[in-house]
Amino acid sequence: MRKRNGFTPLEIGIPNRERGRFLTGFTLIELLVVIAIIALLMAILMPALQRVKKQAKSVACQANLHQWVLIFSMYTDDNNGYFSKAGVHGTMWISTLRLRYKEPKLRLCPMAVKPAVPEGAQKPSGGKFLAWGCFNRSDGDRLMEGDCGSYGINAWVYNPPSQVSTFMTHPTVNNWRSPNVEGAGNIPLFLDCTWLGSCPEPFDQPPQYDGDWGVGVGGSSVKRFCIDRHDGFVNSAFMDWSVRKIGLKELWTLKWHREYNTAGVWTQVGNVQPFDWPQWMRRFKDY
Repeated sequence: MRKRNGFTPLEIGIPNRERGRFLTGFTLIELLVVIAIIALLMAILMPALQRVKKQAKSVACQANLHQWVLIFSMYTDDNNGYFSKAGVHGTMWISTLRLRYKEPKLRLCPMAVKPAVPEGAQKPSGGKFLAWGCFNRSDGDRLMEGDCGSYGINAWVYNPPSQVSTFMTHPTVNNWRSPNVEGAGNIPLFLDCTWLGSCPEPFDQPPQYDGDWGVGVGGSSVKRFCIDRHDGFVNSAFMDWSVRKIGLKELWTLKWHREYNTAGVWTQVGNVQPFDWPQWMRRFKDY
């Protein structure tokens, strides 16, 4: 065994009788130390890589919504500045706009691409990281078999006929009908959702726990949008054709319909301070 100057780590000579010289190699301890260092570096880097991956998916989600902004904008331009009558006569945005987008994957947020249930199953409501669908049958002019998606529309933007006074118990007089209104930058149009859309009201209670996304008894349509899909935020397109992230608490401060109270019971102005499920649940019971 010998040690040559200038070589680190320790070089161990291994006799090689055929060539008449020594071979070199690492000790087992040295190899274990290198493996431990690599494992430590991976443990440090993996969370950072996961964050970067989530951020990239959030940016891709916003890119999808920018495409939807163009689709909605072109539709209103072609229809005298009005949104569709969908949601009243059994039609929905998914069918009304079907011919205006070529790629069905545009309906999917990159954070929620897997359908909640396999094609052919029932109750295809989505979740935080699950798409709604797939639907197992065609339904007239609304749905096609296999339809799925991760976004939903603010159903208050629809333009129902004047003779239709209510839609799902909601008065249609409060519908926006057109993007050409004051304060369009605070009116949600199309955003992350566990269903194809909903009609939020200022008295809608928040989810009682992370995972409570169904409308359920007594309403609370906003639950479908209040999903922690992007680390406390959801991405949304607005009526002024802008796209941005909105915090979950901020959902109650947006102008969902014409008479929506943006300082309602579930906002800080309404004396609800932190956004934690037990606090909000207690506040709702008191209300």
